[in-house]
Amino acid sequence: MLNERAEKAILFAQSQGCTYCDARSETIEKHGFVIENGHIEHSITRHESGIGIRVLCDGAWGFYSTSNVTDMDDGITNAIKAAKHYSQKKKSRVILAEIPSATQSIKYKIKKEATPDSLSSVAFDCDRIIRDNKKITKSIVSASSSTTSKYFVSSEGAKIMQEFSDTIMDLTAIAHQDGLTQAINTTEGGRGGLEKITDDAGIFSIAKETSDRAAKMLGAKPAKEEKATVVMNPDFVALLTHEILGHPSEADRVLGKEMAWAGGAWWSGMLGRQIGSENLNVIDDPTIEGNLGWYDYDDEGTKSQRKQIVKDGKLVDHMYSRETASVFNKKPNASMRATSYRFMPLIRMACTCIEKGDWDPQEMIRDVKNGYLISNMKIPSIDMRRYNWSISCQYANKIENGEVTDLLRDVIVVGTAPEFFNSIDACGKDFTVRPITNCGKGDPMQQMMMGNGGPSIRGVATVKSVGA
Repeated sequence: MLNERAEKAILFAQSQGCTYCDARSETIEKHGFVIENGHIEHSITRHESGIGIRVLCDGAWGFYSTSNVTDMDDGITNAIKAAKHYSQKKKSRVILAEIPSATQSIKYKIKKEATPDSLSSVAFDCDRIIRDNKKITKSIVSASSSTTSKYFVSSEGAKIMQEFSDTIMDLTAIAHQDGLTQAINTTEGGRGGLEKITDDAGIFSIAKETSDRAAKMLGAKPAKEEKATVVMNPDFVALLTHEILGHPSEADRVLGKEMAWAGGAWWSGMLGRQIGSENLNVIDDPTIEGNLGWYDYDDEGTKSQRKQIVKDGKLVDHMYSRETASVFNKKPNASMRATSYRFMPLIRMACTCIEKGDWDPQEMIRDVKNGYLISNMKIPSIDMRRYNWSISCQYANKIENGEVTDLLRDVIVVGTAPEFFNSIDACGKDFTVRPITNCGKGDPMQQMMMGNGGPSIRGVATVKSVGA
């Protein structure tokens, strides 16, 4: 029924003289909850469905979305009027790069369904494991599972159905002693069922590790400020990659169309130029199975593909929509996604990662006379072009003469993009993809899930502790 309405919407938009139009009909079912110290503090059960229609008229976009799909003609007509009005003010007209029109149905397999009962059972067990440590004053466990059915149809003949499930669990352990509070957090899960947190992640071991780490942080020291060699673990690298390599790769940001949301790109205009050391290789790959950015087709109907963004330190490509691919005279590379049918798609990361090298992570540490082991992402702070950055980590250790020594707290790492990426002299073979569940972009704001990751990497940056 919903998919038929989407097809009828295309026919109506075509009859009104649109150059191009597409529709996404979506149904999402989601359940989730938050447990604090053994009690459910919040729960959600949501069922939502609707259709979003893009129309291209006179070289400008119009958009209409609705959950009431019985009569969409007036809404589509208004979207067409808006596009025609906007076209009178545009300096340049939208041109879409060509793509093949696919007809395909894909259902992503799951091994274990994440029912409300099975998910809550795992979550309560994790909560108990965290609170077993007497130094933990608060445990927070949030979990959710969603199933999405998405049908894409276009005036060019595409008809693509994709059905997938996402299962996520977030663990936080907070410890307090003698006026000092420390927290450790981790997010686990991916595109799939309950197995993404139980089998793949080993969530119970992670819950204990999270709890023990938070308690141990009560004895950690602050770091002195110095510029030194840093070895960053894959979890921290995931956030660095997301903020300083991933977002600047989005072609709309390269073109300066997202400046209101820290939306510039520090390497704008530098395609084909060296932006880092020869050890730096960056990809965006929606074909990596199981991560939150895994898909076969994006929300423009472009077939997913591995994208090489940086090769041997040289910037070689961006992430494109059909529109921006035309601007750069490139081929679209399946980078357009929307949070739901209610929004127009934007250029988004799928699974952006630094590629692994051939170093043993322990060897990377043994070569360091004076430096720091930086572990697990926390909070980023960036400038408008993502050139200057500081990212806090959840914990760190001093490295002295190749040995990991003092545990350090409240640590932030500060650098500039070109200086740091040119300093990378080693990449480990311990490649990991981490789930990113709340990346915001656009106006109105869209929250998107994706994967980010990489190996351990070694470079030079400034390290200091907040308030030290």
